[in-house]
Parts: sequence; structure tokens; C-alpha cells
Amino acid sequence: MSFHALVSWSLRFRVAVCATALLLLAAGSWQATRIDIDVLPDLTRPSVSIHLEAPNFSAEDAAAQLAWPIESALAGLPDLVRLRSSSVAGLALVQVEFAWGTDPYRNRQLVTERIDTARSQLPPGVEPRLGPLTSLMGEVLLVALRNGNDTGLRHLRADAEWVLRPALLAVPGVSQVTVIGGEIAQWEVQPDPARMKLFAVRLDQIQSALRGYGENRGGGIENVDGRERTLRGVATPFDAGELGQVAVDHREAGPVWLSQVATVVQGAKLRRGAAGADGEPAVILAIQKQPGIDTLALTDAIEARLAQLDAGLPAGTVRSVQFRQADFIRASVGNVRDALWHGALIVALVLALFISGGRATSISLVAIPLSVAGAVLALSLLGLSINTLTLGGLAIAVGELVDDAVVGVENVARRLREAGSVSLALIADATTEVRSGILQATLVIVAGFAPLFFLGGVEGKLFAALGTAYAVAILASLLVAATVTPALCALGFMGDKPHLPRERAWLHGLRTRYLRVLEIVLCKGSLLLAGVGVLALVAVACLLTLPRGFLPTLNESTLVVNLVLSPGLSLEESDRAGRAAEQLILELPEARSVGRRTGRAELDEHAEGPHYSEIDVLLKDSTRSRDEVLADLGARLAVLPGQVSISQPISHRIDHLLSGVRAPVAVKIFGEDAARLDALAAQVRSVLADVPGLREAGLDVVGRAREQRVRIDASMAAMYGLSPARVLDTVTGLSAGVPLARLLDAPYRTDLVLRLPEHDRDPARIGALLIDSPAGPVPLKWVAKLETVDVPDRVLREDGRRRLLISAFASGDLDAAVADLEQRLSALPLPAGFEIRVEGQVAQARTAAHELLGLALLALGLITALLYAHFRSMRAVLIVLASIPLAWIGGALALRLTSTPLSVASLVGFVTLAGIAARNSILKIGRYLDLATREADLGLDARVLRGSGERLVPVLMTSLVAALSLLPLLIGAEDPGKELLHPVALVVFGGLFSSTLLDSFVTPAMYRRFV
Repeated sequence: MSFHALVSWSLRFRVAVCATALLLLAAGSWQATRIDIDVLPDLTRPSVSIHLEAPNFSAEDAAAQLAWPIESALAGLPDLVRLRSSSVAGLALVQVEFAWGTDPYRNRQLVTERIDTARSQLPPGVEPRLGPLTSLMGEVLLVALRNGNDTGLRHLRADAEWVLRPALLAVPGVSQVTVIGGEIAQWEVQPDPARMKLFAVRLDQIQSALRGYGENRGGGIENVDGRERTLRGVATPFDAGELGQVAVDHREAGPVWLSQVATVVQGAKLRRGAAGADGEPAVILAIQKQPGIDTLALTDAIEARLAQLDAGLPAGTVRSVQFRQADFIRASVGNVRDALWHGALIVALVLALFISGGRATSISLVAIPLSVAGAVLALSLLGLSINTLTLGGLAIAVGELVDDAVVGVENVARRLREAGSVSLALIADATTEVRSGILQATLVIVAGFAPLFFLGGVEGKLFAALGTAYAVAILASLLVAATVTPALCALGFMGDKPHLPRERAWLHGLRTRYLRVLEIVLCKGSLLLAGVGVLALVAVACLLTLPRGFLPTLNESTLVVNLVLSPGLSLEESDRAGRAAEQLILELPEARSVGRRTGRAELDEHAEGPHYSEIDVLLKDSTRSRDEVLADLGARLAVLPGQVSISQPISHRIDHLLSGVRAPVAVKIFGEDAARLDALAAQVRSVLADVPGLREAGLDVVGRAREQRVRIDASMAAMYGLSPARVLDTVTGLSAGVPLARLLDAPYRTDLVLRLPEHDRDPARIGALLIDSPAGPVPLKWVAKLETVDVPDRVLREDGRRRLLISAFASGDLDAAVADLEQRLSALPLPAGFEIRVEGQVAQARTAAHELLGLALLALGLITALLYAHFRSMRAVLIVLASIPLAWIGGALALRLTSTPLSVASLVGFVTLAGIAARNSILKIGRYLDLATREADLGLDARVLRGSGERLVPVLMTSLVAALSLLPLLIGAEDPGKELLHPVALVVFGGLFSSTLLDSFVTPAMYRRFV
């Protein structure tokens, strides 16, 4: 169907077309209430995490015996991008990152298959476990439980572990719940070596007597009198006193009771993490969601379930939310939604200023809700959510959604005024007359956004959503202009008394003055073009002097404070320092609440040592700026004995996604020799300390920890009939605890272990531990050498090589600071086989800039092809393309005047300007060529003047509408949700003003001179 036929059909069935439009509006409104809502598009890189736990392993052993076999098996997987491992005492964590766009379930299947081939290389009892499928911004809630004392935390931890966690995992959409804080209770049988020697009882006798204690047994099924009957052995309920009456041996004098050779006490498993909330000890549950789940709906469901579970918590328990991602989502989406509707209101006011008569204005404005409704339906079909970027795309487009309708209505009104009557044929002809220009301009705008659809990395995921929303809304507005707008013109303007819109008097005067100035300018075209050239040079100078960055800083109303103390510090000391940090933070006027996690939780996907604390700070509204609050907080925390860095939850995770480090700058040093790596790291730290604007973050640092080593003398052990392995099994088992049984008290589970008392585990006394041997009990120090040494507290590997890491935060121009750092590092001499890499935001920004440049050139080629197909004149195409730099001039000046850094977001603004800026030239040149065909007797100057005058109002109106509708995004640049959109809007706003002003004279002058 041709365009004219589509318009004619819409006019013939105008009532049906309007009814269909109402149905579209209703469907879009209904879908808007059902579509998922989030703060950003899904930025989750397809990845798989593998946990390997071995409580008795050191960091070096975990790296060599756990991580290395898995890494070797996974190397060479299809679409593998990065393979990292972090090994600490008791845990190896392997992270497998795949290329964007790969199927996460296929990736997990590939990893599982490769792990199966490596199982035989793993130590006995070590079982690789895949982490749950979650998303980058999956941490939706942090819930703290307090009751004011450390003793009660043990009960809270049990409730959190065995009641709350299973209940929350049952909520659809929850992928993981990790618990940190308090202690996990266990019953400990603590042998007394002296009494065991007195009664001649061996450790294996105690283990044999207690293994499986308190556990029920199944005896199978019997047939009795034609009926089945199960046989079940039921253990008596656990009682510590009764456990002491278990016989561990028997003599002529009678049994030897457990209580005679050991003590039964309630202890706790080895803690690797602690937690606090608002300065008090706490248990914290971190709740993560599955990918593609609506955060708002899931948060409501989780909080409803928690409210139901509150009644079962111990008396005096206080439950508080330390972090709720839904709050930021609601604030961000609400701000952008308001900007969208405020922009629509501005559009209405501008149209009312230009168009005389409420009917013409209303007909033009109908395009906004219909286009937005169509865009919402399209986004839903494409599987996208409503987020700040998709809403931002609509907010940027809202002023342009009426462009096609305005151009059509204005041309219809002009033709009707000239004819003095109204008819369907005249409306169809007037709409078709501007059809070519409208269609080409819209296609060119969409082509200008094409680079966003092919941009890779995090920036591609972000701005592709913006471009998609913008493009589908613009295409929807084109369809509305071709169908609904002419139908409404027919319904609105026709009747017994035709309602013909009149041109406002001030527009007539403006056109007259414009043509007078244009006539003068046309005579001095060379001077005009020279002046534009000078402006272009000024704009280039502005861009070259702007500070650079990756993405604008988000304002999340939540801070993440990382406190890194000396590696090797005990959990108790680190917990004490963390509580001091909480108290200091609570003194900040803007601090609403504080939640702290020190060390790591079981099942956590971060292999952190006890020296590391992550503190979430919820902020209140304040009259102070964000920078002032951060400076105040940093000054308060400067008294702490460690390195402090301050970030935000989402920024924190984006940094981790870019380089695997939660900081904007990551210097990675690769090599296999640990001593040389340490020496190089010291040099890099020295260099980094001298770079202005950079400050070491202290994250993921490999420090030194103390290790008590037991070296078995094989010959001495053999003299007592002992093997080295047997001695080591005894020592390590009694130190960490030998599992004997699991006691059930539904829903709770408590382990029963055989473990040395704490005072006997002291390094000074461990040598006196008696080892059972065929020759009788032998002190450990007789068969082993005990020594204390310094060892790495963790081992980091990436892509098959050992690495060290120095991370940093920046104040000021990040790009300049990193460039300075890279220059200094390039002067460092490196041993053979060693490498230094600088990764993070700057590296990603450079990659994105190069990608955008290449994609922009391809988009320019596509725009050129579209224009040539339309004009069939290369000269006309080049004139249109020349209007693009006119817009870039304004965008560059806008960035310079507001001191806005040149980031990926602002580069996206320049790319999108290409299509938007070309619209005005297309409409003008199209009119010039149309006049040349219809009125061949018109001279060149007359044709240019008449065409420019006729297109002045629609061009000025559409440009002002598009520019002024961006004002809500320009005001309150730091408001949540607007941070990523502000640079884009600023560039487009400045570009539209410079393009409209300069193009009003440059395009006519160039057409007159070159066509």
C-alpha cells in the first residue's frame, strides 16, 4: 500500500481509525501496569561461579588443589571471556565469564560437563558447587536482626539459617539468601589428653562410640501377616548429660564413660564473618533475585513473607531493612516518568504558542500518548523492562513525537487556508505533500540511533535500551501521523462551518523579518560559511579540553563503605573496628541507618578475609551536595586504622563487571613467581602514590598472614609406627573438628564434633597433643617440627596466570590520572613472563569511544544512502550532511559551558544528534526541489526564499518543541534516574539550538551556491 493510499484509507474510515487508536491507548495503558520495572536494563554478564570448600586448607593449598584443576578443565570453553579464581583459607572461588548474549543455561551446562572431568583431581570430600543464577544488581534487600546482645545472636542465627532462609528461598524469584553474623552452634566433645592417657582410651575409640549418635536409622520393610511394616531405630532426644554416659571402652571394672575422658560443651563453628546494624551486633540476610524478575513485585512479596515470619522470632528481636533496592528504583523511575510528562506539558504549551485554535493543537498532541502507548507495547514484545533508560528514551523523544503530526497539521492548515474550503481530497494531498520529507527524516533519525543497537559492553546494554525506546516511539509517531492525524483533521476541520486554523500574527511578522535577513545573508554566503568554520574549530577545542570519564556518577541515596584492615587480623579485632566505623558513620547528619558485613558469609560469592568490611549506609535527604557529604564522611573515617573507600551499590557492581574489581581503576600484575610479583606490586604502589588524583583503594589486596606449620619428620614417626598422613589427619581434624553426627530438632540442625578445647589449640600447646600410635600415645612435638611463617592470605589467578592487584579511586579527571599512571608504569622494567595491565572505567571508555566512532561512520553511510535514495542528488545529500556538524557545535559548547565531562553518555548524545539535526535540512531541501518541479518558472533565489519561508514555522516549531521538552532532564541533573540521561539531553539540547539557528541560514546559502 502506498503512502497516499494509506492516508486516503484512513480518511475514508476515519471513525474506525480513531476507535482503533483508542484501543491502542487502552492496551498500552494496561500493559504499562504489567510490564517489569527496574532501575537499569539487565547488565548481567553471563557468568558461572564455582565454590570449592575445604575448611582445613590454606590459601596456597586451596589454589593448587582446588582452583587449579577446575581452571585447567574450564580453559578453552566456547565464548569464554575471562576465567578468574580467588583462593583463601578454606575456600576457592572460580568465576567463569562468558561473552554477552550467550545462553546462561548453556554456559552452566558446559561448565558442569567440564567440572565432571576434573573431579578425580580434587581431594576426597571436596564437592564443587555452582552458585545460583543471579543478576548483577540482584541484591534486592539487606535485612538485619538484632536483640541487643551477642548471646542472643546465636539463637537469631539459628532462626535465620533454618527458618527464615528456607522460607525466603521459597518465594518465587529469589535465587539466593546468604546469612552472616552471630554464631552457628555446634556440640563439641572436647577430649582431655591427660584423662585419656589415664584410662588408656584412644581417639578412634571416642570417634567410633559417637559416630552417628542421635541419628535415627531405617531398618527396611518386613511383611507381617500380609501387611507391610517398616523397621525404624529411633534415637533418644539429645541431652548433653546423657551423651556423657556413652561408653567409649569397657574394662573388667566396668565401662569407661565419655564424661571420664572428655567434656561435652556447646560451642560454635569457626566464624569467617560478622555483622552489625546501627552500631549493634546483628545477623544480616542478603537476599538476591533471579535474572528477569520484577524487583518491585519481588520486594513486596519478600517483605510480606518476612512479616508473617516475625511472630516466630525470639522476643525482643528487632528486624530492620538496611538496604532496599526498590526505594532507588521507585525514586529513579518516578523522576524520569515525571520528566516525561513535564516534557509533554511543555510540548503542549509550545504548540499552543505556535498554532492558533485548540483543535489543531489537540490533533498534534494526540501523537504523544498514542506513540508512547505503542512504544510500551513494543518494549513488552521485545522483552524489555520499564527502566530509567527506556523511559529516558521516551523522554528525549517526547518533543519529536509530535514533529510528524505538527508538520502534517501545519501543511494541511496552510493548504486549507489557501483553498478557503475543506475536503477529504485536499487533506489527503496536503498530508501526502510532506510525506516524503517526513518519512525520510524519520528514517534518518532512526538510522542515527543505529550505533546504539550494536554497541558492546555495559554501555551497549545501557544505551541500546534508550535507543530502542526512542526508535519504536518515533516509528509509532510516523504511523500515527500517516493515519490518525489526517483522520482527526477531517473530523476536526470539516463540518457545516469549517474550523480553519489561522496563522498567528507574530509568526507572520517573524517570517517577514527572517526572509529579510536571509536575503542579506544569501548575498554574503562565503562570510557565513567562514564564520561557521570558526565556530566548528572552537567546538573542537572545547571537546579536547573537557575532562573524560566512562559513565556519569549515579546518585543512589545509599553508600558502600569498604574498610580494609591489615590482612591476617582476627575476625574479633576486625569486628571491633567495624563497630567503631558504624558509630562514626552514624554521627553523619545524613546517615539514616548503617549495616555492616565483615569477612564473608557462607555461600557468599566473594572470597573476602576477616580483615575486610563492607558497610551499607542509607542516606537521608540533605541540603548538602553529594560531594560535601562524601568529603565529610571520608574525614570522619580517616581516624580508622585501615584503608577506607566510598562507593555506591550499583556503581560498585558495574566496576566489578568491568575489571573484576570493585573500583574504577585496577592495575593487574601477572606472573608466576610470587616473590617477584610482590616486588613489582611494591613498585606499582609507589608509582600510584605519586600520581595526582589517584588513591589506592586497598580492595582485593594480597597481604601476609601468619601460618602455624606442622612438618612431620617421617623417620621419627616411623619409629612409633605412624605414617605422616595419619599424624596430619589427627592434628588437623582435632583442630578444625571431626564431624561425628548431625542432631535434628526440626527445623534446626546442629553438628556434633570431636574437637580440642580452645586452650589446647593454642600454638604454644599444640606440640603437647598426644597422637595415638601402636607404641602408645606420642606427643606431637616428638614426631613433627612446629614453626610460624608468613604466607599470602589469598592467591589470585586470572586466565591461567597468577596475578596481584592494586585498585584505586580517583578524585578529579580520571582519564588524565590514568593516562599519567600508564605513562609512569610503562617505564618500569619487567622480568620475562611478567605483564602489567591497567583496566577499569577508563579502559572501557576508550573501547566504547572507538566502537562508537566506527559505528557512527557506518550510520553516516546508511544516512547517506537513505538521503541519496530520496534526493537522487549527491549535492543535496552533502548539504544535508553538512547540517550535522552545526548541531555538534552546540552540543560541544553546552558541555563546555556546564563543565560536563565527555563520557560515553555525552558521546551517545552526539551520535543521536546526527539524525535529529538532519531533519530540518531534509524538509527545506525537499521543499526547494518540490518548488523546482511544481513551479519551474521560479528563479533560484525566489525558490530558496519561498521554500525557507514556508518551512520556517514547522522547522522552528518542531525544533523548539524537541529542545524545550528536554528541560526536565536538564534540571536536577543529580536526581536519581537522571544521571545517565542528563549528558545525552544536554548535548541534544545544545545541538538543536545551534542547528536550528545556523541551519536557517547555512542550508539556504549552501543550496543557492552548490545546487
